[in-house]
Amino acid sequence: MAATIRLKKMGSKGKPHFKIIVCDQHKGRNTKAIEELGFYDPSKNPAFIKIDRERASYWVGVGAQMTDTVKSIVKNA
Repeated sequence: MAATIRLKKMGSKGKPHFKIIVCDQHKGRNTKAIEELGFYDPSKNPAFIKIDRERASYWVGVGAQMTDTVKSIVKNA
């Protein structure tokens, strides 16, 4: 199973926030997650970012790929 670390969209129209999740690469955006790693809310100023770096590094070590957006969020966090 190829896993990926990506964003799962939550919230209402015009007020999005996201969960940072680990899920199967071949599934859709809002599918069931293997594990939830954190939370990202871009509507606040500055953007609210909460991520479990220890679990994220574990998943990357196991072979999960981060999307480009998640990479930039983790880098800025």
